[in-house]
Amino acid sequence: MPRRSRPDIRTAMLNLIQEIRAQVPFDTPESSLCRGPCRGCSKKLLEFLDTELEEWEGRLEEGEVPRFGDLARLGRLARKVVAALRRNGLIASA
Repeated sequence: MPRRSRPDIRTAMLNLIQEIRAQVPFDTPESSLCRGPCRGCSKKLLEFLDTELEEWEGRLEEGEVPRFGDLARLGRLARKVVAALRRNGLIASA
Protein backbone atom coordinates (compact mmCIF):
# COMPACT_ATOMS: atom_id res chain seq x y z
CA MET A 1 0.00 0.00 0.00
CA PRO A 2 1.45 3.41 -0.92
CA ARG A 3 2.13 5.84 1.91
CA ARG A 4 -0.14 8.85 2.00
CA SER A 5 1.73 12.08 2.25
CA ARG A 6 0.71 14.52 4.92
CA PRO A 7 -0.43 18.00 3.91
CA ASP A 8 1.93 20.88 4.51
CA ILE A 9 1.22 22.93 7.65
CA ARG A 10 -0.56 25.71 5.71
CA THR A 11 -2.91 23.21 4.08
CA ALA A 12 -3.45 21.52 7.45
CA MET A 13 -4.48 24.88 8.96
CA LEU A 14 -6.88 25.56 6.08
CA ASN A 15 -8.36 22.08 6.50
CA LEU A 16 -8.76 22.62 10.25
CA ILE A 17 -10.51 25.95 9.71
CA GLN A 18 -12.83 24.37 7.15
CA GLU A 19 -13.62 21.48 9.50
CA ILE A 20 -14.35 23.83 12.42
CA ARG A 21 -16.63 26.00 10.26
CA ALA A 22 -18.51 22.86 9.13
CA GLN A 23 -19.02 21.49 12.66
CA VAL A 24 -19.67 24.61 14.75
CA PRO A 25 -23.13 26.23 14.45
CA PHE A 26 -22.00 29.83 13.84
CA ASP A 27 -25.37 30.69 12.25
CA THR A 28 -27.41 29.83 15.36
CA PRO A 29 -29.97 32.60 16.02
CA GLU A 30 -29.20 34.70 19.09
CA SER A 31 -32.57 33.77 20.58
CA SER A 32 -31.44 30.13 20.64
CA LEU A 33 -28.05 30.95 22.12
CA CYS A 34 -29.37 32.56 25.28
CA ARG A 35 -31.99 30.23 26.65
CA GLY A 36 -31.81 29.03 30.20
CA PRO A 37 -28.76 28.66 32.38
CA CYS A 38 -25.40 28.54 30.63
CA ARG A 39 -22.02 27.25 31.59
CA GLY A 40 -20.01 29.68 29.52
CA CYS A 41 -21.71 32.23 27.26
CA SER A 42 -22.34 30.46 23.96
CA LYS A 43 -22.69 33.74 22.07
CA LYS A 44 -19.35 35.07 23.28
CA LEU A 45 -17.63 31.74 22.67
CA LEU A 46 -18.92 31.58 19.09
CA GLU A 47 -17.87 35.19 18.46
CA PHE A 48 -14.42 34.52 19.90
CA LEU A 49 -13.89 31.37 17.84
CA ASP A 50 -15.16 33.07 14.67
CA THR A 51 -12.75 35.96 15.25
CA GLU A 52 -9.85 33.54 15.67
CA LEU A 53 -10.79 31.74 12.45
CA GLU A 54 -11.13 35.02 10.53
CA GLU A 55 -7.77 36.17 11.85
CA TRP A 56 -6.08 32.97 10.67
CA GLU A 57 -7.83 33.11 7.31
CA GLY A 58 -6.47 36.63 6.82
CA ARG A 59 -2.99 35.69 7.96
CA LEU A 60 -2.94 32.73 5.58
CA GLU A 61 -4.11 34.93 2.70
CA GLU A 62 -1.19 37.26 3.44
CA GLY A 63 1.17 34.31 3.08
CA GLU A 64 1.95 33.63 6.73
CA VAL A 65 2.97 30.07 7.43
CA PRO A 66 1.60 28.78 10.74
CA ARG A 67 3.68 26.72 13.11
CA PHE A 68 2.58 23.36 14.46
CA GLY A 69 1.85 25.03 17.81
CA ASP A 70 -0.58 27.43 16.09
CA LEU A 71 -2.42 24.50 14.58
CA ALA A 72 -2.55 22.68 17.92
CA ARG A 73 -3.70 25.83 19.77
CA LEU A 74 -6.56 26.47 17.33
CA GLY A 75 -7.66 22.83 17.49
CA ARG A 76 -7.62 22.91 21.29
CA LEU A 77 -9.63 26.15 21.35
CA ALA A 78 -12.23 24.69 18.98
CA ARG A 79 -12.55 21.52 21.09
CA LYS A 80 -13.14 23.60 24.23
CA VAL A 81 -15.78 25.76 22.53
CA VAL A 82 -17.54 22.68 21.14
CA ALA A 83 -17.54 21.10 24.61
CA ALA A 84 -19.13 24.24 26.09
CA LEU A 85 -21.74 24.33 23.32
CA ARG A 86 -22.57 20.67 24.05
CA ARG A 87 -22.98 21.46 27.75
CA ASN A 88 -25.33 24.29 26.78
CA GLY A 89 -27.35 22.00 24.49
CA LEU A 90 -26.46 23.70 21.20
CA ILE A 91 -24.61 20.71 19.77
CA ALA A 92 -25.79 17.16 20.15
CA SER A 93 -23.49 14.86 22.09
CA ALA A 94 -21.56 12.42 19.93
